[in-house]
Amino acid sequence: MSSRTPSMTIARLSALLALLLTVFAVGRAEAVEPQPFARGSWAELQARHAGQPTVVHLWGLTCAPCLTELPHWADLQRERSDLRLVLLAADPVPQPPVRVEEMLSRSGLDKLESWSFADRFNERLRYEIDPAWSGELPRTLLIDRDGTVTTLPGVADLGEVRAWLDRQRTH
Repeated sequence: MSSRTPSMTIARLSALLALLLTVFAVGRAEAVEPQPFARGSWAELQARHAGQPTVVHLWGLTCAPCLTELPHWADLQRERSDLRLVLLAADPVPQPPVRVEEMLSRSGLDKLESWSFADRFNERLRYEIDPAWSGELPRTLLIDRDGTVTTLPGVADLGEVRAWLDRQRTH
């Protein structure tokens, strides 16, 4: 027969539950919720990263190549500490933030700065980013320190991104 009392067992279970909730909360707190991308957000994003080489990757939940590509971006992020990667979910119809967050989490990208189109008038948002962009995804923007933008339409050649990062170190 056990010498444990029910109150001892309840106390241990309570302590275990508190520990599990703390671990879950700490792990969850590290995830970054996508910010709503609305009119003026592109200027805000550029101001935040002014003078710093930055990669802005435009993707969408409704874009199969985008979803296949996301884990490769996570691999590159782990490989290159000098990669300042910003993710922008640019679906033609705004998606629920929780779906964007779930996909980024599954891809290992939920700790990065991310945005999500939050305006049904997505043409206006696209125009702010690049007046010549008609909305095709995926699309990657390599922004130099001086603000010069190199556009990689379609699935990005990560070798080209690595070479760009190497050039940024020497400038």
